[in-house]
This record gives sequence, C-alpha cells and structure tokens, in this order.
Amino acid sequence: MKLEVEYMVETLSSVLKPLIANGSFELSDIDFTENLGFFIEKITYDDISRNLIITAPDRPEKSSIIGKGGWVVGKLREELGVNNIHVDAYSDMIIRVYRMELAMKKLEKIVTSIENQNSQPLKNLQDMIMLRMNNLDSFDFLKEFDMELSNFKSEEANNIPVNEKHKAVVALSGGVDSSFSLIIAKLMGFNPLAVTVNPGNIILPSYFRNNVESLCNSLNVPHEYIDVKMESVVDQALKGKLHPCGRCSKIIETALLEYSKKIEIPFLIFGDFLATGSQSIVSVDGLWRINLPAMLSATKGETKSLSTYFNIKSRGGYGCPLINEVHKAHPHMRRFSIQRILRETRAGVLEPGQALDLIIKTL
Repeated sequence: MKLEVEYMVETLSSVLKPLIANGSFELSDIDFTENLGFFIEKITYDDISRNLIITAPDRPEKSSIIGKGGWVVGKLREELGVNNIHVDAYSDMIIRVYRMELAMKKLEKIVTSIENQNSQPLKNLQDMIMLRMNNLDSFDFLKEFDMELSNFKSEEANNIPVNEKHKAVVALSGGVDSSFSLIIAKLMGFNPLAVTVNPGNIILPSYFRNNVESLCNSLNVPHEYIDVKMESVVDQALKGKLHPCGRCSKIIETALLEYSKKIEIPFLIFGDFLATGSQSIVSVDGLWRINLPAMLSATKGETKSLSTYFNIKSRGGYGCPLINEVHKAHPHMRRFSIQRILRETRAGVLEPGQALDLIIKTL
C-alpha cells in the first residue's frame, strides 16, 4: 500500500507541482491513462486561497485519487504545499446539477404565480442556482458572498436596516444545516424570523441553544422559541418501543407549520437535504415549504463551511442526546439510525467517508 500511495503522489505531483509554481490555472481532460489508468476531467488551482480542486470522471477514479483512508490526497497536499485539495466525481456533479435544474423549473412557475414583491428572494435564489450550475466544481459560498458575510460580522451589523418585506420563518435547531439555511435566507433577501422548537433538554441541549442565540445575534435576526410536548416520544424511545427521529421531526414540522400560519408568514424554510429537485419547494396548507440545502444541492461540507464562519460547530456525532441514550439502552435501534445515514449517502449528501464516521460513532 505504501508503494501505491507513493507512486500515485509522485505521478500526480510531477504534473501539478510545476503548474502550481506558476500561479492559478485551470486544465481539462488531463490524460493519466499511461501511468494511472485513467484521465482527470478537470483540475483548478486558485493561487490566492491555495486551494486545488480535482474533478475525476467517476467515483472509482475519485477513490483512487483520494486513496485508502485519504492517504493519497493527504500526502499530495503535503507534497504540493497547498492549503486544501477537494476531489469530486463529475458523475455526481451531473446529478446535482440535474436536481438544481428541476428546482429551477419549479421556481420559475412559482415566481410567475406570485404577483407581489414576495417573489424577489426566490428570483435571487434562481440567480444563485444558475451560478452554481455553471460553476459547481469551484463554487464557494464564502468566496461568493465574502462582502455580505463580512458586513454581517462587522460592528455595524446591528445598524443594517431590516427589510420588512419578504418575511420567512426559518427552522433553527442550532445545528450546521439549519444555520446554513438561516444564513442563505438572509443573503437571498428574505426577512427571516428564526424559530426554534423546544422539545426539552434531552433533544435540544444547551450547546445548540448557544449556537442559535449566537447566530441570530450575528445576523441581527429576531428569534423565538416554541415549546412542544415530546414526553410521550421520549418515554417510548427510552423504553425501546420506537426510534424517535421520525416522530420528533413530524412534531417539530407540524408546530412550525401551525405557527407560520398563525402569524401569516408565507415561507417556511428548513435545513433538510431531502427531498431534492422539484420537491425541495412545495405548497403546504397555503405556505411555501423550502428545503434550502436540498434546493441548492449543497453538501454537508458546504453547510459546515458556511456555518463555521459564524463559529457554529458540529458535535461530530450522530443526532441528539436522546438518540445516543436510546442506542446505549437498545442496541437494535442503531440499525434504524444507520438506515437514515445510508439514505443521505445514497442521495450524495454524505461522502462515503463521512457516512462511515457517523456509522462508527453510532455503533
């Protein structure tokens, strides 16, 4: 294995190192078939960020470039002296772009049907989706919205006028995915009200609350808690009678839908990665329910990167304290958690390595 890693690193480095020395570049259809048995779809290097993006044709080539346990890409990064190497598969990108095309078609119909000014944030979403579709391999939320994000973090952030139009409720749990959705909603011109459903400390611990309050303060976004009764779900889960995630999500979603209807806000935004495409925005009881990560075909890496900018950190484990207690007391329930992890892996939301880490932590 050591020889394989060294050979891969030496072969790739011999081509890339001289190019990197000359600054930023973009190459397509690089032929490594004689030495490695495959070609690389595209390689992009940014001399300012010192980030290298390698687009392989398909997952087998991607796996070869990453290497077992990430050894090849790790050693290559050291050899080239770059800050980061991101490896993607063009076949996966085709699927993500197609899902965004489906979301775009749905958005076009919705924007046409909305005759008031509430459609502007949706038009902004259309523009960003188009930009991502055309530059998916190199699109970076931090780079694309550098000025706006810097303004949010400035001392004058609380003095930025709040847009009274385009109101939206954003479900905010304090995790990186819902935090990503609140940030994007703000960037797209929504006037968000962040709402956290509080099912109790065993599901919403203090570190999530800290994330919620810190992010809302940074973005100058109003925030409210909604209390719900989750005692029955918690009790049955701790007794091993049910896996709590599905029931918990349903109770939270219902509470948010009822609250949004009560205060007559037409958009309800979640941090879900599924359902994708045209189903990432649907009409529910007169409201528009939007799954922002799904609509943008975002990855876990992208939601984490943008949220980390505001010091929102993932616990690194699977789920909330309740599901961890359920796993300990009733090991058979781990199977259902693993099924949920594999569902996101099949959808391309999680990388296999990310999924493996979560499964190991679940076990």
